[in-house]
Amino acid sequence: MSDFDLDLRTAEEHIEEELELEGSIELGVLDGTTSDEEWLESISKGNVLVLNVDGEVNELASGFARDVKEAGGNLVHFRGFLLVTPPGVDVNTDRL
Repeated sequence: MSDFDLDLRTAEEHIEEELELEGSIELGVLDGTTSDEEWLESISKGNVLVLNVDGEVNELASGFARDVKEAGGNLVHFRGFLLVTPPGVDVNTDRL
């Protein structure tokens, strides 16, 4: 059997370099009081939105949904929440 040498310090350094994410997860309420431009600005900064939908989701998100999709982002409506991700952040729905 051969010896296997793993240097975890070196591995951690490489992992940190690859995971330099800029955004955060932003919680909010989608009820029409926040402007579409404000949601789009947050997405453009790399944030993921988790919005509690208070009303008709298609109507409330109509002002920013197309822009998000055209930019490569994702929108997923799940159990009363709308998840909105910037380009490069996918939502895995395989377990639903």
